[in-house]
Amino acid sequence: MKLSIRIPVVYFVILYVLLSCKQPTQNKNMVIIAHRGASGYLPEHTLPAKALAYGMFPDFIEQDVVLSKDNVAVVIHDIHLETTTNVANVYPDRARKDGKFYVVDFTWEELSTLNVSERFNIKTKQAVYKDRFPIHTSHFKLHTLADEIELIQGLNKSMHKNVGIYVEIKEPQFHRNEGKDISEIVLTILADYGYISVKDNCMLQCFDAVELQRIREEYKSDLFLVQLLEMGYSDAIFKAMIPEEMVAHIAKYANGIGPWYKQMIEGDDKMNIKDFENLVSYAHQQNLKVHAFTFRADDLGGKTSFKEVLKIAENLKLDGVFTDHPDQAITYFKKKNH
Repeated sequence: MKLSIRIPVVYFVILYVLLSCKQPTQNKNMVIIAHRGASGYLPEHTLPAKALAYGMFPDFIEQDVVLSKDNVAVVIHDIHLETTTNVANVYPDRARKDGKFYVVDFTWEELSTLNVSERFNIKTKQAVYKDRFPIHTSHFKLHTLADEIELIQGLNKSMHKNVGIYVEIKEPQFHRNEGKDISEIVLTILADYGYISVKDNCMLQCFDAVELQRIREEYKSDLFLVQLLEMGYSDAIFKAMIPEEMVAHIAKYANGIGPWYKQMIEGDDKMNIKDFENLVSYAHQQNLKVHAFTFRADDLGGKTSFKEVLKIAENLKLDGVFTDHPDQAITYFKKKNH
């Protein structure tokens, strides 16, 4: 399924490039992943945010994927809509008993009528990050995985670059309970656009370890697979394992791990998980890459600057970082190489 792009997002790229003194040389050591696009500057997972991110020339741009009622692969972080769209105003009677408006309950045609905003708290009606793009302003829409791939591949062609895609399959068990196999649909779309092997510029990630193994073993996928890890959220299968055992298990089916970096910081009593500070060395022993999430310039965690936060990535010896502010991360790591 190939759906055309509906808004002239390339203008965002042109504007950014024209305002830049010169294009940055991509970092050869630290992989930079634009988390939900340039989400520190424009509403997350919108095509303008992806176009702006592209103009910063990260190594990868991330896509979270959820299915619509009619099995369209939609790029959105949550399986529900009320924290980033105006769904409660447009379809006030479509919430489930828990008060949430689920993507899977709407057709793509219905989803296309919604406006997207900077993420906000549905109780306070305030932006989650108060200094980002003003909520409920300008004009942003949801888009499909096919839309975004066509944008990135088109820009790769016209700008002679090779920015990759970094896809996350969201909550596959939820989709399975709804009678949908999200993995099969996403893998088919990726294959349609030429992403079929570990050599292609595509990474596929998921928190669900059983699903990621299924992708490798049942669907025989040869893509670069990344096991996401957030202890307390990730699969029960990992809860009984110490980190070294966990990494050894993941190495049987995946090429990398994606931990929450705050859980790896030794001495951070609120977030730190025992022995997680050694996760990178365990991973490298198993030939796994480590791409940690999420580095934000407006979420410093007690640090005085974003540079101090990015220094954590160096200290942990990470292979890559997810960041809402890819331009700042690229600038920081580029300078480290000179």
